[in-house]
Amino acid sequence: SPSASPDSIARHHSVLLSQENGSSKGVRTSSPLLRPGKYVAIDCEMVGTGPRGRQSELARCSVVNYEGDVIYDKYVQPELPIVDYRTRWSGITKQHMKSAIPFKTAQAEILKILKDKIVVGHAIHHDFQALKYFHPKDRTRDTSQIPVLKQKAGLPIKASVSLKSLARHLLRKKIQVGCTGHSSVEDAQTAMELYRLVEVQWETELARSLPPRPP
Repeated sequence: SPSASPDSIARHHSVLLSQENGSSKGVRTSSPLLRPGKYVAIDCEMVGTGPRGRQSELARCSVVNYEGDVIYDKYVQPELPIVDYRTRWSGITKQHMKSAIPFKTAQAEILKILKDKIVVGHAIHHDFQALKYFHPKDRTRDTSQIPVLKQKAGLPIKASVSLKSLARHLLRKKIQVGCTGHSSVEDAQTAMELYRLVEVQWETELARSLPPRPP
């Protein structure tokens, strides 16, 4: 329950962890506040539109569930003509736009998925901006803003840390390599992996920081 006390949340997590000691993978299948089905991770790729291609617009969006399975992955046609595909970073090419769906269609589909969910992502405000959307702050988990992740990686708390760097330090995983651009699926899956790595500690700290509810 969202109104549960921090100590009860911590106790709940300790029970969950003790139950998982016999698991070969040690993957959590529950959460102190919500069911795993309430969690998704998102990543968007943008292209340049407008004067000199300086305006960023959505060109691909990927959403994965708590286990990292892909539940949405589509190319999106920006509302303005594309000036710069930014392929080196976005991985988007002219060919991809042949199967792209209109922005308004994609926006409606994606927001339907995000509704009432805890949404995980890295520097996730960029993704919400591309979707022209604002998600409730208390239901947003930004891996670029979770201090315990930076501590675990041995990085300065106030430092701006890339997803690539956190993946290398904490997951021993190489992402965003090569010249073909980023994969929004891989980035969304990585953000979820990082969140799950510190979920117990982070959610407990968040619960402790919540103001007390009135009687």
